[in-house]
Amino acid sequence: MKDIYKEPVLYYVAVPVLFALWPLLIWAVYLPGAEQRLHREADQYKNAQKVMAEIMTIDPARVEFVDSGNKAAEFDYGVVVEKVAGMCGIHPASYKLSSGIVITSGGQKTQSAKIVLKEVDVTRFARFVSLLQLRWANLQCTQIKLTKAKALPDTWDADLDFKYYY
Repeated sequence: MKDIYKEPVLYYVAVPVLFALWPLLIWAVYLPGAEQRLHREADQYKNAQKVMAEIMTIDPARVEFVDSGNKAAEFDYGVVVEKVAGMCGIHPASYKLSSGIVITSGGQKTQSAKIVLKEVDVTRFARFVSLLQLRWANLQCTQIKLTKAKALPDTWDADLDFKYYY
């Protein structure tokens, strides 16, 4: 039994059998699995197309092409905060924005701003900050201070400091 692997007859039989089983294995196992994955990915793509169309209707500015020869659209805290607060359901009377001037230091332009949100719930606050930073990559939140409003459940006042890098 120990010397069976030394017999050439084993190799004359085993190697052709393995070569004959390989296409059968591909046909019976791998091909059906690949077809299932193909159908699953096609369904995911159809769902993704629906989401992409929804994004297009909600925020068509995301897909506007900016000509590479032109300067990128100027960032304006007032417009940005108003738009995102509206998307998050934060009433204009519930926030206060104060932005600083554009400062150039070492060739890098920056502008800071302070946003005070009054009586917002955690979900709206988190969505607000998330949308701001997701939409504008050069915008950094440098400080957040949350203060619980008295006698109201899930109601907070938030002080946010931002810095935008041009």
